[in-house]
Amino acid sequence: MATKTLKEIATKMANLDIAMLTTETSRGQLSSRPMSNNGDVEYDGNSYYFTFEQSRTVHDISENPHVNLGFSGPKGLYVSIVGTAHLIRHKPTMQQHWLPSLKQWFPEGVDTPGIVLVRVEAKRIKYWQQEDEGELHVK
Repeated sequence: MATKTLKEIATKMANLDIAMLTTETSRGQLSSRPMSNNGDVEYDGNSYYFTFEQSRTVHDISENPHVNLGFSGPKGLYVSIVGTAHLIRHKPTMQQHWLPSLKQWFPEGVDTPGIVLVRVEAKRIKYWQQEDEGELHVK
């Protein structure tokens, strides 16, 4: 298995928007849901997703921040990211990741009541693309 740099993996991930975010529920079950990073795809080891305070996502992360992100892309690309999720309620930080298209779900922008930004900090990234595969441990 090859070792790639974060920059090399980020290049492979360019333009990947939808991830399957997997959390662990309070009963020990795994729960997955599609999440869009809303075009914020310049990957630096962190991924960002907006959701609501009352969502299962926030509940699960509050109890156990260890998560997995699964991506699939063109030319047989698959990426799995094991990481730690952080819940962000700081409006200036949210604003840095805000896009106008999000208003369809959050009509008042970052002032929408109950809005939360989830940041997933990668710890381990694995990828597969045809015969090429690799892994990176992120510090």
